[in-house]
Amino acid sequence: MSGPVPLAALGTAGLTLPSESAQHAVGYPSLFLLVVFGSLLPVVPTGAVVSGAAAVAFHQSVPTVSLFAVFGVAALAAFLGDVTLYWLGLRGVGSRNGSRWLERLRERASPDRLSAARQRLDEHGVAVLVVSRLLPAGRIPVMLACLLARMPMGRFLRGAVPACLAWTVTYQLIGVLGGSLFPEPWQGVAAAVGLTLLISAGPTLWRRARGGH
Repeated sequence: MSGPVPLAALGTAGLTLPSESAQHAVGYPSLFLLVVFGSLLPVVPTGAVVSGAAAVAFHQSVPTVSLFAVFGVAALAAFLGDVTLYWLGLRGVGSRNGSRWLERLRERASPDRLSAARQRLDEHGVAVLVVSRLLPAGRIPVMLACLLARMPMGRFLRGAVPACLAWTVTYQLIGVLGGSLFPEPWQGVAAAVGLTLLISAGPTLWRRARGGH
């Protein structure tokens, strides 16, 4: 079975991966925890984690089963992370003194991004959650817009389910692409993670380039 590979080992030629049973025992729980934690706090590149896990799964003895397992674990973790963060934010909205989590969301959403997110939310409703999950740095402004609009949890869930499924499929496909380009699993992981990080940094680099002219 498959699981994420430690990033420190990506650049080591001739890397010998653990047995599939060991990857199954350690990899899936690690994937779940990393995605949940990364959904709550932006210190883990969750897209890169999923892509790396998918690249490893592509090289397993039964890749279809491994890829389905990675998809299920990652999608569930992303959903639980989003729901937990939204629930914590709702508590802050309903509290007279706010909350630490709500303030953190405000700090991570610039006023112009929040304004654009609120406009898109008014125009498209919960469907905007799907797009926001796929855009780099797009999830938090839209989630904050939902919170400030006091969107009920039930309505948020209707958008969060397809959003997390679409997000998982997208980054898993990146991992499969990376895994299919190289014969060794660690090479596929390196390619998938590198491509994912490049996609995530692309909009920021583009804005800086335009601002410099």
